[in-house]
Amino acid sequence: MNKRIKKKSTQAVKGTWKSVESRIAKDFGTRRTPLSGINSGHTSSDTLHKELFIEVKHRAGGFGVTNLFKKTAILAKKENKVPVVAVHEKGKQGCWYLIRDRDLRYVAERQVKDE
Repeated sequence: MNKRIKKKSTQAVKGTWKSVESRIAKDFGTRRTPLSGINSGHTSSDTLHKELFIEVKHRAGGFGVTNLFKKTAILAKKENKVPVVAVHEKGKQGCWYLIRDRDLRYVAERQVKDE
């Protein structure tokens, strides 16, 4: 039997990542960069924020670190805590924090209070 596989239209896929970029830009009080980053003539960032260079990655199935975050979130929920994954490279200074967008303000406010 010869079944035809229907591919998703490129337009539908583009619309998805554009809407994700727009939502994230709005979260930071700005707009997404028109066209595709540097092709806009504005910036290579995915947003027009004046101080933050925001790179948005959007894909089905998640990323290695987001899959780790999902497992951490299950454990955190059992203890009624906000999940945060800290990623550190051995021998390097500093680290990265992965936190859900809805928890960011809560954590930032608690961090400032505790200092």
